[in-house]
Amino acid sequence: PAIIVQSISTIVLEIDCTALVTADGDLDITVLGNKESTEDESNQSEDVVIKEDPVKLSIFAHRFMGIAEQMGRTLARTAISVNIKERLDFSCALFTSDGGLVANAPHIPVHLGAMQAAVKFQVQYWNSEGREGIKEGEVLVSNHPQLAGGSHLPDITVITPVFHEGKVIFFVASRGHHADIGGIAPGSMPPHSTCLEDEGAMIIAFKLVKDGTFDEKGITEILQSPGKIPGNTGTRNLRDNLSDLRAQVAANQSGIRLLHELVKEYGLRQVDAYMKFIQCNAEACVRAMLREFAEKNGNRAHAIDHMDDGTPIELTIDIDKETGDAVFDFSGTGPQVLGNVNAPPAVTYSAVIYSLRSLVGQDIPLNEGCLAPIEFKIPKYCLLNPSDDAGVVGGNVLTSQRVVDVVLKAFKACAASQGCMNNLTFGDKKFGYYETIAGGAGAGPNWHGRSGVHTHCTNTRITDPEILERRYPVLLRQFGLRSGSGGDGEFKGGDGVVREIEPLRPLVMSILSERRSLRPYGMSGGSAGQSGRNLLVKKNGIVVNVGGRCSSSIDVGERLRIETPGGGGYGTPISES
Repeated sequence: PAIIVQSISTIVLEIDCTALVTADGDLDITVLGNKESTEDESNQSEDVVIKEDPVKLSIFAHRFMGIAEQMGRTLARTAISVNIKERLDFSCALFTSDGGLVANAPHIPVHLGAMQAAVKFQVQYWNSEGREGIKEGEVLVSNHPQLAGGSHLPDITVITPVFHEGKVIFFVASRGHHADIGGIAPGSMPPHSTCLEDEGAMIIAFKLVKDGTFDEKGITEILQSPGKIPGNTGTRNLRDNLSDLRAQVAANQSGIRLLHELVKEYGLRQVDAYMKFIQCNAEACVRAMLREFAEKNGNRAHAIDHMDDGTPIELTIDIDKETGDAVFDFSGTGPQVLGNVNAPPAVTYSAVIYSLRSLVGQDIPLNEGCLAPIEFKIPKYCLLNPSDDAGVVGGNVLTSQRVVDVVLKAFKACAASQGCMNNLTFGDKKFGYYETIAGGAGAGPNWHGRSGVHTHCTNTRITDPEILERRYPVLLRQFGLRSGSGGDGEFKGGDGVVREIEPLRPLVMSILSERRSLRPYGMSGGSAGQSGRNLLVKKNGIVVNVGGRCSSSIDVGERLRIETPGGGGYGTPISES
């Protein structure tokens, strides 16, 4: 193939075509594609081997990503909640028939690596002996972090099989953060939860749609079930939950339609083959990156960082220079905690797959192939592999960020970013609201950190002030950059932000955050970024530091002020050098 660029036109010369420039300067193009349908994959014999073509590899990679992006647009348009419609706290992706991640839209990294664990669990669960299997016209739903590949309970995953001639050929899935699914605090992100049942409704495996009918009664019972536990409440946003779940089903359906069109265009065998080629390409890119790192820095890398409570996250990476295989050993990580910053293994996989994808210098989809060279060693009952009933709501949004910091530190890639998502929730018995707040990004060998951005495992928006104040009983008193909070260095860390909110009626407001004690590290002589602060401004003007995790009833006239961490700097400051 070739592209011929002229001053007034561009001509694409496809495979099996030749072009001849005539004496008059015209192009004489001969199309040689008059072969029989042997070139048509939809009519090829099963014995014909489909060979990988680099042009088609790029085309299919973008087609698959385009389908996931279209699913996301459908979900954003049809959802009703602020969390999904405005903040875009959701992810959509395509999977092979066995649940392996193929391609995703650029949504939320911490969702995407964990979603394949959720899809694989459902495939195994419903197809195990004694169960009814997966049939056409059914849609599956789950959210359990430890047992069903979830990230935390508010992230509900909706999975739909793609059938072709009576057989499951692919899966599509969407994971959305529901602003409330019950539990001990509005917003279902309780700062002081100590077990999973404190954090809301749990779904291991349920058929949300059966025989083409949405089971509203069944899912309502599940979402209201936390109310049967003393001290807990069922979902406070049932209307939004049901509407958003229907939107997720619709998003999946749009993905199925586009996949069927792709199969009709290229044939099932070719589409299936290129799904596998894309995964193999990602695997090859990661292996090459690991071999290159080992050649320059040796076979072993090590890093350690600590949560604000002192719990260590320790990583040792051993790389095989010949094969590009690597062992990621988290031995030395502290035990699970009596709190909620425990992270299920799927979250660690997400953080690692995101980090590896970021370190690869080529444009590849984030998919299962990125983890093919990696062997994980995560001790049981440590912070990153807790028991089935441990609290984990903070692990997905806090610990995941710290795992990324540790991986990037081991690879000497860049300074630490804010290491937190600054999770703010508020509400009462009638509603719950949730948002994550931006901070500073870490600087690198040739770049300054960005200020006031969501970093690493999160990729959501902040709710617009107009939407926030129109939909909820609050005033946004201040929202801007926290000047000077980024670490100094040859390349400076990004600044965090200040966000100050005042309730218009008494509300329970909760903050779940990290990096309030330990500062985001700098690298290669750069200084650390400033740690964050959570402050309660009382009516009389007294300012109280409420700490990294707090849930309290805040009265009219009082304000909650969140100052998020800055990113670490990189390199010795020019003034010092």
